Amino acid sequence: MRSQCARSYSVLAALPLVAMFVFGVCRAEVQLKPDPRLTPGDTVTTDIHVVCQLGYAQQAREITETEKRQVFRLYGIGAQNARRYQIDHLISLALGGSNAVRNLWPQSLNTQPYNAYRKDELENKLRELVCAGDLPIRQAQVEISSDWIEAYKKYLGPPPNTAHKPAANARPADAVVRDESAQ
Repeated sequence: MRSQCARSYSVLAALPLVAMFVFGVCRAEVQLKPDPRLTPGDTVTTDIHVVCQLGYAQQAREITETEKRQVFRLYGIGAQNARRYQIDHLISLALGGSNAVRNLWPQSLNTQPYNAYRKDELENKLRELVCAGDLPIRQAQVEISSDWIEAYKKYLGPPPNTAHKPAANARPADAVVRDESAQ
C-alpha cells in the first residue's frame, strides 16, 4: 500500500513539470539563443553591394503571420507568451540573412542584459563594419549565427547593466531617412 501511495505522489508531483513542458512554459522562459536544430540560420546573399544599399533590409522583409505562428509552435511558445518575444532573423536581413523559417526564432524582449534590443545593436554594428569594408560579410554571418552573444561581447563589449529599449528616435542602420524639411 505504501509503495502505491509513493508512486501516486511521484506521478502527481511530476504533473506540473510535464504540463509546463507540454505547454511550452519551460522552453519559453529562456530564449537567449536559438536552438541550432530549429534555427541553423540561412542566407540569400553575401554581396555587400546588395546589403549595403540604403533600405535593403526593409525591402527584403517578408514574414507572414503564418510563419511567425509556425516559429512559435516550433519553440513551444503559446499565444499567451508570444508578446514576450519578437520573431527575429538569426542572420539579419542587413547581413544577407533570409526570411526562411530556418533563419527565424522567437527572441526575448525582456531578458537582461541580452535581448532583442541588444541583438539589434550588434546587427547594426556588424553591418556598419561590413559596409565600411572592415569585416568580411561571411565572417559576420558566421559569428552572429554561431553565438550572437559572444559576437556582441567581441564587437560591442559587455552590455550595460541597465534595461535597454530603443530610444524613440532609434532606427535600424539601413532605415530610409526622409528629409522632412523639403516638404
